[in-house]
Amino acid sequence: GKRSLLGRMPGDRWQQFANLRLFLALMWSHPGKKLLFMGCEFGQWREWDHDQQLDWYLLQYPEHAAAQALVRGLNRLYREEPALHRLDDQDSGFQWLVGDDERNSVFAWLRKGGEGSAPLLVVHNFTPQVLDGYRIGVPHAGRWQVLLNTDDRCWSGSG
Repeated sequence: GKRSLLGRMPGDRWQQFANLRLFLALMWSHPGKKLLFMGCEFGQWREWDHDQQLDWYLLQYPEHAAAQALVRGLNRLYREEPALHRLDDQDSGFQWLVGDDERNSVFAWLRKGGEGSAPLLVVHNFTPQVLDGYRIGVPHAGRWQVLLNTDDRCWSGSG
C-alpha cells in the first residue's frame, strides 16, 4: 500500500512525529499550494480509505492532538503572514539563504510578501541535533522573532 505520511517516516515513534512536523512546516513555508490527504492533519497511521471513516479516536493521544494543533497553527500563520501567500507564484516572493549545508542538513530561505510586508525567515533543521550558535546571513539587521518552532513542547516536540 501507499501508507500515510506518518507511516512513511523513519525512526521510532518520536522521530516519526518530529519528521511529520518538519514536513508539514516545510510544505506550509515553501512556495506553492498546499495539499494534505484526509487524516494527515492529525497523524493518522493508516492510509486514507474512502470506504472508512478517519481514525478520530487517535486525537485522544497527545502526539496526534499536537499534530492537529500544529496544522491549525500553520494555517493561522499562513493567513496572517502575507509573505507566505501574497507572492506565492512569483520569483520575487522567495530567496534562498542556505541551500548547500549538507554537513548540518539545514535549509533556510526568505519568503517575501511585497510592498508593506516584512520578509519571513524560514529555517529547517533536518536533524534531531540542536544547532546552538548556527548563523544565517540575512539582508536586514536586527532581531528576528520566532513565530513557530515545530520542536516546541506545545506540538509534542522536545522544547
